Amino acid sequence: MAAHTKIWANSADSHWLEPEDLWRSELPPALAERMPRSVKDPDGQYETVHIDGLQIRRKLPNPRRQAFMEASNRPKGAHDVRQRLADNDEEGIWAELVFPSLGMWNASFRDPALLREAMRVSNDYAMAEIQNRSARLLCTAQVSLLDVDDGVAEMRRAAAMGFKAVFMTTTPHPRQKDYNYNDVWEPFWAAAEELGLVLAFHIGTDAFDFTNDEIGIQFRGPGGAILNYTETTYSGQRVATKLVACGALDRHPDLKILIAEGGSSWVPSLGDRMNEAYRQHATMVKPVLSRPPKEILYGQVYTSFQHDETATGTMMQFGYDKICWGSDYPHMEGTWGHTQKTLHELFDDAPAPVRQRITQDAYRELFPTVPAPPTRGLKLL
Repeated sequence: MAAHTKIWANSADSHWLEPEDLWRSELPPALAERMPRSVKDPDGQYETVHIDGLQIRRKLPNPRRQAFMEASNRPKGAHDVRQRLADNDEEGIWAELVFPSLGMWNASFRDPALLREAMRVSNDYAMAEIQNRSARLLCTAQVSLLDVDDGVAEMRRAAAMGFKAVFMTTTPHPRQKDYNYNDVWEPFWAAAEELGLVLAFHIGTDAFDFTNDEIGIQFRGPGGAILNYTETTYSGQRVATKLVACGALDRHPDLKILIAEGGSSWVPSLGDRMNEAYRQHATMVKPVLSRPPKEILYGQVYTSFQHDETATGTMMQFGYDKICWGSDYPHMEGTWGHTQKTLHELFDDAPAPVRQRITQDAYRELFPTVPAPPTRGLKLL
C-alpha cells in the first residue's frame, strides 16, 4: 500500500459510543433510575437490562463479540474526538455522519415523557461533544418516535442547534403505527422537509422482541449467523418501500432519506418490482403517485455500503447514483484497520466520475456544508 495514493472518502455511516451512564447522570433521580442500565451475571453468560420499569434477561454475545464490546478493545476514537480524527486521517476518512449507540434503546421506552427527556440529553451531548468539535463530523439528532408531536418539537430544536440529519429506526416505536400511516406521520415528514433535515434510517434497528433472550436473534441452527446478519438489511428496503408506496416522498419532493449500511444494489431491482405492482395492480393502488415509484426511489432515497463489490456496477449499469460509502467505524463489521485496502479494491478499476460520486459527492449532496478533503499530502506512510 505504501506506493498507492490515498483515497479520501466521506462516510455516511459511523457511530459514537456515548458514556454508558449519560442518561442516568444528566437527569433528575426520579427519571435517571428508569434509564437503561445492565447488570451482568457473575459468570458473564447473561445480563439483566433494566429500562423504564422493565427487566430484560438476555444472553451475552459470543466471546469474540463480547471482547470487542469491552471499551479497552475498541478503537480509542470511539470515545475521543481528537483520536477519532487521527484514526480517520490514517484511514482516509474525511467527513462522517455519526449515529448514536444509546439511541438503539429508543424503542424500549414506554413513557413518552421519559423518552422525550432522554432524546434532549442525547442531542445536547452529541452537539457539544462531537459535532461542535469538528466541521468534519455531523451527528444524527435523536427524536421521539413514540409521540409524533414530541418528535417534531425536538426535530425543530435540533435543527436550530445545527443538526443536519435525524436518526430513524427502520420500524417505529412498537406502540406507534407504521410509517406508511399518513394520518400519524404526515406532520413528521412535513417538518423534516421544511427544516431541510435528512432522515437517516440505520438498518438493524427494528423494534426489539423482548421475548427473545438474545436481541437481534431471529434464526437459530445451521447458518444462523449469516441469516441474522443478512436479515438486518431487509428492514432498510422495507422502509424505503413504505415511504414511496404511501406517497410520503411524492408529497414531499425535497425530503431526502438515507438507508445506512444496507447496501445499494437493491434499489434498481426494488424499483422495478414497485413499478410492476403500480402498473399491474393500478386499480387497487392508493394513493395515486405523481411519478413512477422507481423514479421516486432514484431521486430521494440515498444508500450507503461498506464492502459491496456491486455498488459501482449499480451506478454504471443501472444509473442509480444516490450511493454513499460508509466505514461503520468503530463497529467490528466496518473497515477500520483496512479502509484503504477496501477503497482501492472497490474503486481502482472504476471510472473516476463513479469513484468521485460515491466516495465524496453523493455525501456532499446530502450535506453541502461539509468541507472538501485535502488535495495535498495524500501519500500513505
